[in-house]
Formats: sequence, structure tokens, C-alpha cells
Amino acid sequence: MTRTIVDQHAFRDTLGRFATGIAVICTVEDGEPHGFACQSFTALSLSPPQVLFCPARTSRAWAVIARTRSFAVSVLAGDQRPVSGVFGSKAERKFDAVEWFPAPGSGNPVLAGSLAWVDAEITSVADGGDHEVVIGRVLRVGVADADPGPLLYYRGRYAGALVSDP
Repeated sequence: MTRTIVDQHAFRDTLGRFATGIAVICTVEDGEPHGFACQSFTALSLSPPQVLFCPARTSRAWAVIARTRSFAVSVLAGDQRPVSGVFGSKAERKFDAVEWFPAPGSGNPVLAGSLAWVDAEITSVADGGDHEVVIGRVLRVGVADADPGPLLYYRGRYAGALVSDP
């Protein structure tokens, strides 16, 4: 049996070459919105409609989402780099810096200007090392009228035709 030890830096560098979109995962608890930026979000199944995301175990917003068992995902547009920065930070009042509206039915926060949104409920959570693997059943979806293109992340920085570095 061959055993390979992968150094964390090499692993991050290697997988950083896979471009990802950026989504913001949100919930509301006791009338207060909570959310975090997430690169590990994807469709899982068409029938039934399911999505998957992987929050860090240490995420404060994930702890709230785990309690509510309900979440909305906002897929960020290319011009929403500042929104990604807000939700990627440890700021306490992230929603003061953005416009949002409640998803029909659940009331979960959907960020204005997003390309698309998905409203879902948690069906399972599995161990993913330093992250959790969360599967959600999709309840509602929506798309923007305009499509300015996605906000992408590649090799440790924002990428894409509509995004420029500072």
C-alpha cells in the first residue's frame, strides 16, 4: 500500500486552481439575520432537488444555521465583491452593510443583486474534517432579471472578466 502525505499548503495550492463561485449562506433566528460567505456550495440532486455546502466547524453563522435547520443561498454576481468581503469577515452586523429581502415562506435572507437564490432546509449533516458537509432539500428558487456574470475565486483571489484586483 502506498501512503502519500499531503502538506496543507500544497493541498490548498492544488485545489485553488479549481475556480469556484461565491455564495452567501443565510438564516434568520429570533428576527436577526446571520450569514457567511461560502465557496463550497453546489447542486447535489435534481430529483429530489438538493444542494450541498461545507461550512467550517468554527463558523458562528453555521452554528445558528444548524439550530434553525433552514437557510437561503445567494449566488453572488461579479459586481458583488464587497458583499463577499463583508460576509467573509468576522464582523458582527454584516447585514447593516447590504440590502436583502426575506425569502417567501421561510423569511431567510436573500441578498439583493445576487444572480440566483435557493431556499432550503437541512436534511443531513456529516463529518467533513474541519468542516461539516450539509445537505439541504430545496424549497424555493429564484433568479435575477439581469445576469452580469458570476463572482469567481481562483488561486486565492477574485477572478473573472467583471472583477479587477485593487
